[in-house]
Amino acid sequence: MKLIEVRRMIAADPDDVWRVLTDPKRIVSGGLGVLRLEGSIAAGQRIRLESAVAPGRVFTLTVEQVAVPRLMVWSSGVPVIFGGRRAFTLTPKSGGTEFYMAEVYKGLMLPLIWRSMPDMQPSFEQFADGLKHLVESAR
Repeated sequence: MKLIEVRRMIAADPDDVWRVLTDPKRIVSGGLGVLRLEGSIAAGQRIRLESAVAPGRVFTLTVEQVAVPRLMVWSSGVPVIFGGRRAFTLTPKSGGTEFYMAEVYKGLMLPLIWRSMPDMQPSFEQFADGLKHLVESAR
């Protein structure tokens, strides 16, 4: 198992953060490192995402779980072989919302695939910083 994670305090309530986090147009245009996002970000839906960390490669993800406005989980791959599960968690805190994003990678092929993957931490940082900027600049 491998884990990548990031946290940010955002000076807004969870509903405001959620509106941005679930709006494909704002995610793509907001400097979050997402080049393309197609589909509806809703429970049970499939979305297609192209990231700046792997331009030209489209990832098909399933929106596995949604608990408005606190939790959303996206998954991809075949967990036994290789898969990722990304959770977005919004926690109300004094002065705003704590945004936490974590992705867990698992599977039999993880040791081989992990070596060929780019460092995802900068991408996570960019996403969190971009989300924070988008939400706070809209206030």
